[in-house]
Amino acid sequence: MLNTPSDLFFQASWARCAQSLTTLLLLALLSACDGLQINNEHVSEAQDSRVQFVVLHYTSSDLQQSLKTLTRNGVSSHYLIGDTPPTIYQLVDENRRAWHAGTSQWQGRTWLNASSIGIELVNPGYRDTPQGRVWTSYSEAQISQLILLLKDIQQRHQLPLDSIIGHSDIAPQRKVDPGPLFPWQRLAEAGLISWPDAQAVASQQLQYEKALPDMLWFQQQLAQHGFAIELSGIEDEQTRNVLAAFQMKYRPARYDGVADAQTAALLSVLNTSQKP
Repeated sequence: MLNTPSDLFFQASWARCAQSLTTLLLLALLSACDGLQINNEHVSEAQDSRVQFVVLHYTSSDLQQSLKTLTRNGVSSHYLIGDTPPTIYQLVDENRRAWHAGTSQWQGRTWLNASSIGIELVNPGYRDTPQGRVWTSYSEAQISQLILLLKDIQQRHQLPLDSIIGHSDIAPQRKVDPGPLFPWQRLAEAGLISWPDAQAVASQQLQYEKALPDMLWFQQQLAQHGFAIELSGIEDEQTRNVLAAFQMKYRPARYDGVADAQTAALLSVLNTSQKP
């Protein structure tokens, strides 16, 4: 019996389908043989998040300039929080490294870009006037959004208390952000960082007013708290810068870098309460 044109059409179609299926099967077999194969059935218990800290910054500019700087100019952060409205922008995936910390050290760890999440807040920082330096405050809405973000990060990465620090903590010789008007005590009230007990500080301050510790003691206490500081035993510029960074956080009304009785009391109380 002769094949009709219709029969020939269907035979050709089936031949093409069979050829396509054969090609797909061969590609699958080649992929299985030559491709990378990883067995992920066994998971080690000895692991944790690469994120050890969250570092807070201000941008020193408005929103548009901040976005441009953090996306096009060789620096970056994982998050940017606007001011009006306080929108949270994610600029870098948390699994990737952002370039926000620079030369930095905290609690013996260095180059914190690799082990931290960076958060920038839109804030102009300060301006110098004939009457002195004038700082810009943060809005309540912006801080509320920041706290929500910090709680989420802390929970997901299982970060311990006091993992949230400022740029001035990790680079006190060259940075002052997030500045003296950043409300660190609000973060303490939200359960994110420790805060010195006021009565304990007042009690110890009285003792230190009678006999102020020497400069080496202050340097040792600052190092124990987490700062990178040379134990020179003398009142030098690097020590004043670190003292000022500490005071800016816990005593923002006066951050002159002077080693006084109240600063000694704050250090003593904090270091005692933060011991494991």
